[in-house]
Amino acid sequence: MMGEKVTTALDRRMSLHLASWLGQWPAGAGLHVVGSHRRACPAWDGRLRLAIAVAAPECTVLSVPPDRVAAVRARAADRSVERLLPELPALVGQPDWPTHQGVYRWCVAPARLADAGEWIPPTTPGLPPWLRLFDRPVLVVRDGDGRYLAGVGVKRHDAYGHEMAVGTAPEARGRGLARRLVAQAARRVLDEGAVPTYRHDFGNVASARVAEAAGFPDRGWRSYGVDPP
Repeated sequence: MMGEKVTTALDRRMSLHLASWLGQWPAGAGLHVVGSHRRACPAWDGRLRLAIAVAAPECTVLSVPPDRVAAVRARAADRSVERLLPELPALVGQPDWPTHQGVYRWCVAPARLADAGEWIPPTTPGLPPWLRLFDRPVLVVRDGDGRYLAGVGVKRHDAYGHEMAVGTAPEARGRGLARRLVAQAARRVLDEGAVPTYRHDFGNVASARVAEAAGFPDRGWRSYGVDPP
């Protein structure tokens, strides 16, 4: 019974995250285009995310700036988000911006892997540029000489959902560091009262393996969007 109560609470947080991040959740069957002021405001890294879609087995919600809803809905009628995706950059006013599509995962029970890293400021010397984008401590593994081996940054989209971003130096791959870091970071996110999420491209087999090993199953959820170049 206790496990059921915990899972229910976490699932509710996931719904709250998607409602906050996208502008609506859940929705009925099919593709639903909704407007959110968050699409017109800088995201966690100071850059715009003009279109974001999350597709669960029961519904798909596509979030765009409020002033673009009518145009996107007109093109989305009776179409899937996959078919709409090539037109989406132009529909949200940035025809040259790239799109993404991939697997969307979330976790309520991180794998019981040993901790691997330490939380340090993102301004610490020697970290790769992508980790310096974060404004809070990042989780990092370094060797005995202090050289960076692997790291995780946490994208705090809102109070309910925090997304994992992980990277490993080429010379440190194959040691299982990434999965241990992701599981360690996921435990911290859950302790903070949010749900950890994880996205990766369909073809990124290595990232998929990390996610599975860290406790992020493929539930059949998908992610789509328009990204800044």
